[in-house]
Amino acid sequence: MDQSQKGMQRRRFIKTAALGTAALGLGAAWPGSARAGEIVRPPLPYAQDALAPYISARTVSFHYGKHHLGYVKKTNAAIKGTPWAGKSLEQIILGAYGKDDYLFNNAAQVWNHNFYWQSLKPGGGGEPTGKLAAMMKAGFGSVDQAKQALVKAAATRFGSGWGWLALKDGKLVAVSSSNALNPMVDGMKPVITIDVWEHAYYLDYQNRRGDYIKGIMGHLINWDFAAKNLAS
Repeated sequence: MDQSQKGMQRRRFIKTAALGTAALGLGAAWPGSARAGEIVRPPLPYAQDALAPYISARTVSFHYGKHHLGYVKKTNAAIKGTPWAGKSLEQIILGAYGKDDYLFNNAAQVWNHNFYWQSLKPGGGGEPTGKLAAMMKAGFGSVDQAKQALVKAAATRFGSGWGWLALKDGKLVAVSSSNALNPMVDGMKPVITIDVWEHAYYLDYQNRRGDYIKGIMGHLINWDFAAKNLAS
């Protein structure tokens, strides 16, 4: 990729990030924005055992309490005493993309995890409604086909990464990304995600990634959160 292409991607990224925070009604207070010169990990939107039995309290404890927190600490250590201190998480990700892999990977993983925890909720699953359901039908032919596309994106991601529903040119698409990447770096707007790094499911499911994804889709996925991300 040449420098002009990278520049175009960064401009698309910052526009997408701004749309995403506006859609959530969070603006500068988007969880993970820098406060007092450091990145803040937002609290879980539910108790650690609230996703059981599909995701255990033990998994959430390790995932949120160690992995997610670890990315926050590494990001803060990397920006301390630099011009990045006090910048928003999105600004850090945008500026580091293609320039500083260590900073990008840690900052992007903070953002991805912030988004992931909101993509789940106790008593989730069920059927999308309203604009979200209409856009799923328009993009995939039916709501069920849209769900299947998200499942496929998550289940077939080789190695560590993420499955997403995202907006691309005003249309819903299902994509996967490796490691810390997310659709924003390709000019898309994330709508909902499933974490398929092994630490997200291995304590509960070992190598049965498909069962983990099935549990999320049937019982935990937060379609209300996805709908809010379309309300821009």
